[in-house]
Amino acid sequence: MTPFVRHVGIAAALLHHNIDTDAIIPSREIRTVGKDGLAHGLFANWRYCDVATREPEPDFVLNQPQQHGTTILLTGRNFGCGSSREHAVWALVEWGIRAIVAPSFGAIFFENCIRNGIAPVVLPESDVKTLANSVSSDPQVHLLTVDLMRRELLGPNGISHSINLGEEERDQLLTGLDPIGRTLQQHSTQIEAFEAEDRICLPWMYVSTEDYKTTYP
Repeated sequence: MTPFVRHVGIAAALLHHNIDTDAIIPSREIRTVGKDGLAHGLFANWRYCDVATREPEPDFVLNQPQQHGTTILLTGRNFGCGSSREHAVWALVEWGIRAIVAPSFGAIFFENCIRNGIAPVVLPESDVKTLANSVSSDPQVHLLTVDLMRRELLGPNGISHSINLGEEERDQLLTGLDPIGRTLQQHSTQIEAFEAEDRICLPWMYVSTEDYKTTYP
């Protein structure tokens, strides 16, 4: 995943509470088991007047011209609750979202954000509303800065808000390594030693199908 160190971006306010993963990407929009091709279904029930024709809903915040290029979401309590589908985060990543600022998150969604390079920033509801007000007049000019090295979110007025992330979660974002990547980095010597020994004990596990047919008729 892409490391997250410092990001300056356009913010969009979607200040609803309990936005669940089915709202983020409805199940009917999930037509792949991979991470690609999901952005078209992001917030589909809200982004489109007619889901079938994909006619945009002009009042939806992400469809508004001043929100073009949005990379930061400001939203309400319990964002990402409901189903544990990781597709919700994949759709946000593909759209271009790098950070989500909310008073709280669904627990599994929060972890999925970390593992896919989105910074989930928890701030008091009053602070989220203040940030929304500060960017609303001109989002293209009034940008937000999310700085994980300095552990702060800066509003367009220069006011700093502390970012409180666990050390492990922060390190995953800074390095761009998910738990598998971290394991491979930290324990590569032990893994290679195990594989070398395993090749001796179970050599048939490490041959191609064609070689297997020849070697083990």
